[in-house]
Amino acid sequence: MPGKFETPKGGGSKKPVRRKRRRINPLFLVTVVFLLIAVALVCVMCGKGKNGKQGSDDTQPGDVTTLPTETVPQVIAAAAVSSQGDLLMHRQIFFAGSANTPQGACYLGEGEYNFDSVFQYISPYVSAADYGVVNLETTFGGDGYPYQGNPNFNCPDALADSAAKAGYDMLLTANNHCCDTTVSGIKRTLEQVRARNLATLGTQMNQEEKKYAVVDVNGIKIGMLCYTYAGGLDGDGVPNLNLNKATRVTEDGIVNYFTEDNLEKLYREVDEILTDMRQEGAEATMLFIHWGKEYELTYSATQKAIAQKMCDMGIDVIVGGHPHVMEPVELLTGTADPSHKTVCIYSLGNAVSNQRREEMQNSCPTGHSEDGAVFTVTFEKNSDGDVYLADVELLPTWVNKFINSEGKTEYNIIPLEKAKEDQWKTLYHLTDDSFVKAKGSYDRTMEIVAPGLKQVWDYLDQRDAGPDVIPETTGLAA
Repeated sequence: MPGKFETPKGGGSKKPVRRKRRRINPLFLVTVVFLLIAVALVCVMCGKGKNGKQGSDDTQPGDVTTLPTETVPQVIAAAAVSSQGDLLMHRQIFFAGSANTPQGACYLGEGEYNFDSVFQYISPYVSAADYGVVNLETTFGGDGYPYQGNPNFNCPDALADSAAKAGYDMLLTANNHCCDTTVSGIKRTLEQVRARNLATLGTQMNQEEKKYAVVDVNGIKIGMLCYTYAGGLDGDGVPNLNLNKATRVTEDGIVNYFTEDNLEKLYREVDEILTDMRQEGAEATMLFIHWGKEYELTYSATQKAIAQKMCDMGIDVIVGGHPHVMEPVELLTGTADPSHKTVCIYSLGNAVSNQRREEMQNSCPTGHSEDGAVFTVTFEKNSDGDVYLADVELLPTWVNKFINSEGKTEYNIIPLEKAKEDQWKTLYHLTDDSFVKAKGSYDRTMEIVAPGLKQVWDYLDQRDAGPDVIPETTGLAA
């Protein structure tokens, strides 16, 4: 059934997983049968001699006539790319919140840290994808800056180790906090991430580096680019990324950013990047974009306008972030080319954060800031060389904050696989209260994304079945 997330097997080894069976149009089968019969009759007639007898000057009795067969393109490669929202690294995740609060589980003491516990339950799902992407909403500015969260994020380098161990392949580094430890922090972050053999996207060491990546995933080349909004420009044209105007990017070309008052500049840049990516062989394209309004459960008019323009320009998948809550999924149609479709999820919420309901009474008291998702798109390549979007999945996640057996505050990203709901308490060591909260998180997320997911699944079903087949209704809770 489309959209059903399959539990990784064999310890979560990376390999293509076929999650959807294609249905063949019955009318197409009937047509093929009649064509084959007609071809056979023609071959028989052509094989008769001048006197109507079998054989001719060039044939002998017993010769076998080979009938031509129609070659149907076969799937020769599949590439599943998973995406997650913000690693919003608040101080409480790795430190004690105050003198009276137990130490964070990620702080080992004496300046040592380990973030494996954050990812321990989500890691098998990340590793099951062929390529895993997550947004790094902090910096690795080093111990020359205080380790802290908002307003100027700086996290211990050990987070990069745990992200690599969890199975991620790429960290998105363009967001409104990427310059929180100044330009030197942007560059040190890139150094630390790349040193763990993780790719980066959205920021560069200098303006000579490419602003995009063309990634070969199982023989399918996927062009990826990442942009963030900027809060505005100074009088001298220097962008401020943070809403508090505190982080100025004083070096050109190292952050991919746009401003809402000059979207034409964004469109020109993206158009040039798309040309370059296609020249490098990109067969599919994905845009990761930091945009929108914090804690809004639906997209803004500006997000909608940008998304539609990106669809018109040929982007295949758009993955949004920044609002810190889930926002809808939508299937967009090209304005000039209605045959081109773009799947857009406007916000993936938080992968992990300390934005708890009890902490967010003034800005997000509903609990939506505790929610996130693993959003997976699968591209396929046929034997005729065509590459297309084959499937879309969404696995809701929830951040569980609790006091562990050692008396330390722990944060876990919990995969809310509906088929395993009766096992959540055992698998993830949830209390009765946290189990209820996890179910509430699942319901909140599905209420937001279910209509768009069904729209995408119905389109894919109808496209695969042919224009004469009405798509079946698919369930979301399976």
